[in-house]
Amino acid sequence: MAAVAPGSGASREEEGTGGDAATPQPPAPTSAPGACLSRLPLARVKALVKADPDVTLAGQEAIFILARAVELFVETIAKDAYCCAQQGKRKTLQRRDLDNAIEAADEFAFLEGQQR
Repeated sequence: MAAVAPGSGASREEEGTGGDAATPQPPAPTSAPGACLSRLPLARVKALVKADPDVTLAGQEAIFILARAVELFVETIAKDAYCCAQQGKRKTLQRRDLDNAIEAADEFAFLEGQQR
């Protein structure tokens, strides 16, 4: 099979106006830093972090990273639970789907046996 030179396989219409289709542009910043990058309200995340008596100081960057990590965690476990629901020929998630997702994935082992 012959090697193809970079950029020769796509036309200019496919690449977009700047020809830089491989690097997506981040959304324009809003009034608060990280406001559009996080789906969780950062003020609420900060309040939850400050509710921990062991936490004395939490920077805005740490709050943002924590919020983003929570979003990724919820997204991952929800996708796994949805797969369990699909195996049962359902589209609605039930608690047993979350339980099955926790039992099936090793990365969720820390959640096993937790009271909900």
